Amino acid sequence: MIGRIAGIILHRANDHVLVDVRGVGYIVHVSQRTAATLPPAGQAVALYTDLMVREDLLQLFGFTSLLEKEWHRLLTSVQGVGAKVSLAILGALGPEGVSRAIVLGDAAAIRTAPGVGPKLAQRIVNELKDKAPSVMSLGGELSAEAPPLKVIEEDAASPAPAQTSTAPNNSASATADALSALVNLGYTHGDAASAVARAAQEAPEADTARLIHAALKLLAPKA
Repeated sequence: MIGRIAGIILHRANDHVLVDVRGVGYIVHVSQRTAATLPPAGQAVALYTDLMVREDLLQLFGFTSLLEKEWHRLLTSVQGVGAKVSLAILGALGPEGVSRAIVLGDAAAIRTAPGVGPKLAQRIVNELKDKAPSVMSLGGELSAEAPPLKVIEEDAASPAPAQTSTAPNNSASATADALSALVNLGYTHGDAASAVARAAQEAPEADTARLIHAALKLLAPKA
C-alpha cells in the first residue's frame, strides 16, 4: 500500500497531478479544492495517498491531510459512493465542511456536491453521523510535509523557487482542540461535536477559545 508520496510536480490539472518521485511519475487524483491549493509545476509537494486496486485498474488518490484522507475512506464505505463522488464531496465542502455537515445531519450541504442526490446524501449522513466526532478530533496537525526542493532539469538555469510545504489547517486544529476541551469538561463526544460544528459553521475563522466559548453557550441549559 502506498500511503504517502513526496516529490516534484511535473504537471497539474483540475483533478490530478503528476508527481516525479526519484524518476518515477505518479498520477495522483485529487479533489478540485485540493488541486487549487497545490504549488505550481516544478515545486515540491507531499500528499497522503490511498491506492484503489481493481481487477482492471490501479488508481492513486491524494490528500493534503489525514483528516481529508479519513473522510475519503469513510465516504467510500457508503454504498453508492465511489472515489469520484467522494472527491466531489470533499471538493465542494472540504474535510472540515464534511465534518460539520455530517455531525449536524445537514444532508442539503452534502447534496451541493455534483452527482449526489437527496437519497444518497441522506444515506451518507445516516451511516456516518456516529463516526464524525472521532474524525473531527483528528484536526489538521497531521498534514503532509513537502520534501526539500529539487529543481527539474529544464529549469536548472533559473533560480530555484521557494520550498513549499502543506501547513496545518488552522480551522481543523481549532475544531479538534475545542472538541477535546469540551470532552474533558465532561460533555459527551456527540454533544460536544455537534456544538463545536455549529459554532464553526457560524464563525468559520474562529480560534479555539472562541469556538469553546460559543459551543458552551450552545450547550448551556435553556431557561
